[in-house]
Parts: sequence; structure tokens; C-alpha cells
Amino acid sequence: MVIAVKRLNQESFQGHQEWLTEINFLGQLYHPNLVKLIGYCLEDDHRLLVYEFMPKGSLENHLFRRASYVQPLSWNLRIKIALDAAKGLAFLHSDKAKVIYRDLKASNILLDSNYNAKLSDFGLAKDGPTGSKSHVSTRVMGTYGYAAPEYMATGHLTKKSDIYSFGVVLLEILSGRRAIDKSKPSREQNLVDWARPYLGSKRKVFQVMDARLEGQYSLKDALKAANLAVQCLSTEPRFRPKVEELVKALELLLESNDNEESRGSQSEKPRKRYRSSSNDPKNRRSTKEISAGKAASNPKPTASPLRA
Repeated sequence: MVIAVKRLNQESFQGHQEWLTEINFLGQLYHPNLVKLIGYCLEDDHRLLVYEFMPKGSLENHLFRRASYVQPLSWNLRIKIALDAAKGLAFLHSDKAKVIYRDLKASNILLDSNYNAKLSDFGLAKDGPTGSKSHVSTRVMGTYGYAAPEYMATGHLTKKSDIYSFGVVLLEILSGRRAIDKSKPSREQNLVDWARPYLGSKRKVFQVMDARLEGQYSLKDALKAANLAVQCLSTEPRFRPKVEELVKALELLLESNDNEESRGSQSEKPRKRYRSSSNDPKNRRSTKEISAGKAASNPKPTASPLRA
């Protein structure tokens, strides 16, 4: 059996807490779009988590790695991956689970051999509010560039905090650019701030789109996807869509493109497609983790797949 093993930092108290949190959540939650926890090990100071192996690695690698052996994800695959991630998030937000993920990012979305996407790394997950409470008050943790602004400002965590993070990931999927990229000019380093003025314009939206997607999508579908990202990234949490609405919108978007592909294959006249602007970012440094609102290094080890 091929597995993936995560070994936690022996010197990190926070790592131990996250190890316990992950066992508690993944030991109880089962869904096709959540990575399966096979088991764990605690021996002396050694703490291991054993997962199902995801052969295609992380979404982050497919979007941002520019090695010759890494093929760019197609438009359909990108929308499918976004849909799978939304389905996993919908399960977490459901009445059955009532979990706020809190660490939705491209590196935590893993892909199996068929590019089915599954959410991983539940070390920062929190039980949602109970009774009449609208939020959970907690220390600010997550990844810089993905965390919702109101959560960073107040420590009040809600389901809509996850929706903001999903919007950032969706924007990364569309653009092929990282949420935070210090190698870019200063005005382009924060993806959300840079892209926001272009997302609602028919003429400008292609300045955001990944150039490697050229010819694979229609203007209509590009605008639909961009508009969905804009809604998720609203500075007012109440204006962000519910995760069930995300799932439905992405299903329709995927269906729309499939139908266009089908019509195009039956017609002798080629479909009209649009050119995206040049966007070929180089390899960049990974984003930094934040704790208490400040950038800090991630105490958790990586969860690189290991063959065993």
C-alpha cells in the first residue's frame, strides 16, 4: 500500500496541538473530497500521521511549478478541482460536521491519480459556533494572503472566513499566480489587491487570466468565474456566497464548458475563443504563515508523500 506520512516537529508545542486536532477531526469525518487519515503513531517524542497517498501532489505544484515535466492544468480540470474543493468545504460547513477549515490554500488541496481534489491538513480546523453565537473567537492563525480581513482584524472566525480563502484559491486557479509573490513589482505582490480592478471588466479580465489557458474558455465563462471570485472576496462577509451556492455555480460553469466543447466538436466552424494576457510568473517563494496577525515561519513540517 502506498501512503503519505507527515512527521511533526518534535520541538513544537503548537505542532503537537495540531497533530491532536487533525486526528480528532479526520478520525470522525469522512467524505470523498477530504483526504483519508489511515492512522497515526505516537512513540516517545515521535508523532506521525499516515494518509492515503495522493499521486498528483498538491494544486500548488500544478499551478506554480514551471518545470518542463509539469503540464499546465486545463481550464476544465481547474474548474473541476475548484468544484471538488467546494464540495469538501460544503461538507465541513454542513450541519453534520459544523467545522470551520481555517487553512484553505492551494498547498492543502491534494490531487489523486484522476485529478480528484481533496482537502488536507486539518491542524487549524475549529468547531463552528453553537447556539446563538455567530462566530468563534480564536487566536489568528492561517496563511498570509488567504486569511479573511475581518478574521485578521478581530479574531472572529466564521464560515464566511473560509469563503474568502476559497476566493483567493479560485483567483490563483484562474490566474496561475500566487496569493502573495514578493518577486513581483510592489503593486502586484498581493494577488487580490492587484486583480480586483480587472475582474469585473469584459475588456480587462484577461489581464488576470493565466496565459497558459489561451483558447480553452469563452469570455462568458471567464467572467462568470471572475465574478464568483469577486463575490467570495467581498470585504463584507455577509455579501459572500454560501458554500452551497459556490458548488452550484461551479457545477454550472463546468457543465457550460462541457456543452460548448461538445457543440464545438460537432461543428465545422471553430468556436470563438479569447486570448488571455501574458502571465508567466517564475518560481516564487512560498507564502509565510501568520500567527497573531504577524507573519511567522510555519512550525508544522511538510506533508510530502512518501512511498512505503
